[in-house]
Amino acid sequence: MSLLGELTPQTTAVYLRTPPAIRERCSRVYDPATQGKLQLFDYHPEEEAEVAAFCLKIIELQSQERMLFSNIQVPSSRQSPKSAISRFNHTVAGAILMPDSPELSPSSRNGHPSGSTTRKSLAGNLWKYTEPSTNKVFGQSEGLGVASVHMFQDGFFSGIKEQPYRVDAAGLTKVTAERTGAAMQVSETNPMTGLEGRASLLFNLSKALTSSPQFFGTEGRPGNLIDFLESQALPTSPPTVPLSALWIVLLDGLNPIWPSRLSLGGVSLGDVWPCPSLGQTAPGDPESDTIPVPFHKLTQWLTYSLIEVFQKELGWQVEGLEDMTGLPEYRNGGLLVDLDVLTLKPNVLPTDPKSGLPTAPPSHPAIVEWRAMTVINLDRIANLIRSELGLTSAQLSLAQVLEAATWKGRREIAKIKRPETGGPPIEIESDGTVF
Repeated sequence: MSLLGELTPQTTAVYLRTPPAIRERCSRVYDPATQGKLQLFDYHPEEEAEVAAFCLKIIELQSQERMLFSNIQVPSSRQSPKSAISRFNHTVAGAILMPDSPELSPSSRNGHPSGSTTRKSLAGNLWKYTEPSTNKVFGQSEGLGVASVHMFQDGFFSGIKEQPYRVDAAGLTKVTAERTGAAMQVSETNPMTGLEGRASLLFNLSKALTSSPQFFGTEGRPGNLIDFLESQALPTSPPTVPLSALWIVLLDGLNPIWPSRLSLGGVSLGDVWPCPSLGQTAPGDPESDTIPVPFHKLTQWLTYSLIEVFQKELGWQVEGLEDMTGLPEYRNGGLLVDLDVLTLKPNVLPTDPKSGLPTAPPSHPAIVEWRAMTVINLDRIANLIRSELGLTSAQLSLAQVLEAATWKGRREIAKIKRPETGGPPIEIESDGTVF
C-alpha cells in the first residue's frame, strides 16, 4: 500500500497544499495521457518539438531586438533570457514603473505585488486600459499591470490619505466593485471579466491581512511579510529564504481571500479540483471522492513575482525553487492546443455561439485535464529548449522559459489563429479568482 493511500484526510489536505504535490498529481494525469486514456483530450507528444522550435524563434527575435536578455555566451550566439515570469514585467509596460520616493521603504514597495495579483487574473479579451499620461492602450495582463500601478500611485489601496504609496488593510476595506471598475475604466463598452470577483478578493485581502499579524504586522500591510521572512532566512550571505517559508505566508496567510471550493478533512484546499480521469480515491467504491489535482496557479504566480523583487531589490536568494511548476493556465495551455500537442476530443464541450470556441468553467474535467497536462508539457518543452541552446536548468530556469518563450509564444500564435481577440482556443468562464 502506498504511503499516500494511508494518509488521513487532514494530512492529505496538507500535502495537496504544497508545491511538490502539484507536479506529482499532474504527472498522474500525464501517465494515462501517453496511453491515450484521458477522457477529454488526446495527447500528441510528437508535436512538442514544433512548440519548442516556435518558442526558440520567439527567443531569437527578442535576442535580436536586445530585449530581456543578458550577455551569457551560449552556442550559435544565442543568449539566455534574463527575466523570469512575474507580475512586475506587466507593470513596466506603462510610463510609470514604480514611484521613486524617499518615503518608500523596501517593505512598502514589496507590498504592491500582493495587492495587484489578486486582480491580475484573466480580464477577458475585450477589456482595455488607456494610460492617461500617454494615451497608450493596454489589454490583458499588461493592461491590468499598468492600471494597478496607477491605482497604487493614486492611493487606491492605502488607508492613509497622506501616504498613497501604501497597501494596508484599512485601505482595502474601502474597495468596492464600483470603485474598482472606475479605476480600471470598466464600462458597458469596455467590459471586464470577473469584476465583482476581483473586488471581492481585494476586500477579503483586508481580512486576511488583519487575521495573520504574524505575517503582516498589526497594521495589516503585505510588505511586512519581509520581516517574517527575514526571521526564517538561513544565516548565509546573502540571506537565503526557504521557499516553504514564503509559500506558508501566501497560501495560509492569504487563504481567507479565496472562495470556498473543495475541502478535505475540514481544510479548504484552494485551487484544487477533482480529476475524473484519475478515478476515485477508493476504487470500486462509488461513494468515494474523485482524486483531486492541485494547481495553486495564482499563489505560484505571486511567488514568482515576489521572488524577483526579493532578488533584485533585497539581494536575497530563495532555496527550493525546483518545486515550482509552470503556470497551469490558459496562456501556456493555449499554446499547446494551438500547436496540436493537445486536442479536445469531439463534442466534449459546448461551443460559445458568438466566438464559435469551446467553453467551460474552471471546474470542468476538461479544464482540469488541460491544466494538468500543461504543467508537465511545460517541463518537457523547457528541456527541449535547453537542449537546443546547450544550457542547463541552472542557466535557463523554468520561470525564464515561461516569460521569454511560452507566454509570448502563446500570444503570437493566438494572434495568428484568432486575430480579432488574440484570446485562448478554449474559453474559460472565469470569475477572476482562478485565472
